[in-house]
Amino acid sequence: MFGIGLAELGLLALVAMVVLGPDRLPEVAKQAGQMLRQVRRMATNARDDLREELGPDYADLELRDLDPRVIVRKHIMEAMADEADEPVRSGLRPLEPGELPPYDPEAT
Repeated sequence: MFGIGLAELGLLALVAMVVLGPDRLPEVAKQAGQMLRQVRRMATNARDDLREELGPDYADLELRDLDPRVIVRKHIMEAMADEADEPVRSGLRPLEPGELPPYDPEAT
């Protein structure tokens, strides 16, 4: 969870107990929980509105699909899979040791 371990979470709870006091801590925790639920509800509504506006073609759209890192990773993996499926072109072979590559004087 956000890279926070159990020890850090316990330390945060202890600091909150000292700063807020035991009488206000339950009220603040309740407000934090309500705010978190409201943010989740807003994110879900935004996703649903986006799906509705884009139409049935994007019914399975997930917000993580819009992450640039995911998009790049997906396209790289597809390109690598296509390369593996592509047959080797005939007439191409590796050069023998000491053999010069073909040279076309008209092309340069």
